[in-house]
Amino acid sequence: MTLKGRVLRPGGTIGVSAPASAYHNRSEVLRGVEWWEGHGYKVKLSRNIFARDAYVAGSPEGRARDLMDMFTDDEVDVVHCFQGGYGSAQTIEHLDFDAIRANPKALIGYSDITALHTALRHHTGLVTFYGPGLAGVNDKETKKFTQERLLEALTTEGPLGEVPRDPENDYIRSFGGGTVTAPMVGGCLWLLCQAIGTPWQPDLAGKVFFFEDVEAPPWYIDGFLNQMRQAGMLDEVVGVVVGELEKCDWSEERPEFPQSLSIEDVLERYIEPLGVPALYGYPLGHGERLCTIPLGVSVVLNGDERSLTIEEPALLE
Repeated sequence: MTLKGRVLRPGGTIGVSAPASAYHNRSEVLRGVEWWEGHGYKVKLSRNIFARDAYVAGSPEGRARDLMDMFTDDEVDVVHCFQGGYGSAQTIEHLDFDAIRANPKALIGYSDITALHTALRHHTGLVTFYGPGLAGVNDKETKKFTQERLLEALTTEGPLGEVPRDPENDYIRSFGGGTVTAPMVGGCLWLLCQAIGTPWQPDLAGKVFFFEDVEAPPWYIDGFLNQMRQAGMLDEVVGVVVGELEKCDWSEERPEFPQSLSIEDVLERYIEPLGVPALYGYPLGHGERLCTIPLGVSVVLNGDERSLTIEEPALLE
């Protein structure tokens, strides 16, 4: 069963928790809050938003409690994760999935938040959103494309339609032709592989498999996809969408294997043999622009026309 949160209305409340890494400068939190408030929304911060424990934002129990508070608080309309980094998977065993199921809300985050996207979909069927965290929504490097797409994804009542290409680099490569309509799931490839063997291991059968990653050289991406192939996870995939593989190609800064395959070589080796529609190059990931997309709703993937269209509403009116 698919669960959906409700469309974000003007003046709604954004609940913010930090299930993964902590802030570095306090302004990372303040800038995000001011951005939401500047667009007419209210913001409620979790009690431990400024907690720190080395590379995570406090204990797993505390981070899970903060996340649960946002789902069960009737004043909160959407749950915005502070950022990725590391640590979301540590919270999963402490979450109350029955309570989340009873209080479905849009959850937004990317990168390490993939762990939560995966677990929430497995345990509740909740549609979640792969988009920027609070720390990145008003960073000095953030593009208007990223901000506008986040607002559009959370405030649109109907289907979001065709996923836009990067306005500065609109080339999309096809690794497989044909057309398929199916739910799209996935996230950061490294985090998806970390879920292998858990109760919430991603189920890609009959799905369009979306993935992206950052600073993972070709032999890492090769290893991740090989592990998924050997585990049988790619056997019944019906389509593939590869977002940005940011800083993943070999470069002088990472010279371990100068005779390395390229990223596209690796995709040719693992994606083309699947024989399904497959596209590479959308602004979905760790690049300059991030197009917020829902995970768990039906999309139309056309490998011949090189288009990806979200055909199912991601939120209830």
